[in-house]
Amino acid sequence: MRFLLRWIINAVALYVAVALVPGIHPQSPHWYAYLWLALIFGLVNALIRPLLELLTCSLIVLTLGLFIWVINATMFALAGWIGAHFGVGFTVDGFWSALLGSIITSLTASLLAMLFKDELKGKKHQKKH
Repeated sequence: MRFLLRWIINAVALYVAVALVPGIHPQSPHWYAYLWLALIFGLVNALIRPLLELLTCSLIVLTLGLFIWVINATMFALAGWIGAHFGVGFTVDGFWSALLGSIITSLTASLLAMLFKDELKGKKHQKKH
């Protein structure tokens, strides 16, 4: 259940970013495209991001962590590019669009995760009498 909820949260967050940032162009307007895109986004962040952070560790330290923003923008654009090969991705006009898209995706996902924090932790709502 938690995996499904996180998947939906990421899909909604990606939808919001694609809808709000003018430099991001979706390949498909269908809702199920965002579900597939969220799955790709999750895999990219789980598999490629740690390797990229390891390889650029000294650059991250040198920039006092600001290079993480570049990695976030790259992962966002990469997920869209991979998704485009399956007909569910998006294109990004440039770095600033990718950066803004990654920020909006992160903020939206964080806000939704706070709304559903009990469900994500596995706690059930109990009625107070």
